[in-house]
Amino acid sequence: MSEQNDILKQLLDQEEPLTEKQQKIVEAAIEMFAEKGYASTSTSQIAKKAGVAEGTIFRHYKTKKDLLLSIVSPTMAKLIAPFVIRDINKVLDAKYERYEDFLKAMIINRQEFLKDNMTVFKILIQEIPFHSELKEQFKEHIGQKIVEKFTTLVDHYKEKGQVIDLPSIAVVRFSASSIFGLLFVRYIILPEEEWNDEKEIDMTVQMIMHGIGKE
Repeated sequence: MSEQNDILKQLLDQEEPLTEKQQKIVEAAIEMFAEKGYASTSTSQIAKKAGVAEGTIFRHYKTKKDLLLSIVSPTMAKLIAPFVIRDINKVLDAKYERYEDFLKAMIINRQEFLKDNMTVFKILIQEIPFHSELKEQFKEHIGQKIVEKFTTLVDHYKEKGQVIDLPSIAVVRFSASSIFGLLFVRYIILPEEEWNDEKEIDMTVQMIMHGIGKE
């Protein structure tokens, strides 16, 4: 892998360093899982890309699932969770006068995060829906903490009269799904399209505000 993103650098520099062969296996697996998906990637393909015998993989990881979890689990628990929480708190803890200003800042913040950590994040997005272990880890380490803060913020903007009187968690779901939808299409589905990011962000914010904004 010619360029390692921030999370991958940290993943390969753990308290218990990987052996040279393990590092090659993990790098190859990350690249192939991100490119082809977990289900479409075989251990023989990973071994070939890593330049090791397939048996070497099974000496370190009992199954392909164990290899996936060895990448994603520590990434989720030790790297992504603290990184995401710390990074997203820059927005969640800031004081924005308007809800739409907060939304715009949140989208820009998540854009920058994805640009720096696309490879591993792509694996998470692709595999979380299909692996209960990953789903629970995401919920435990990331989802609950962000939702709690996001909900408190919505309560604040409701009190200011900027958001309609819906359950705050419903506003969070609508806002978050709109933001995620934009980023998912922009960076995962159609990254090759010519995007006017500023215009897309503004349109997304306006659509959210027209849905839950209080006139």
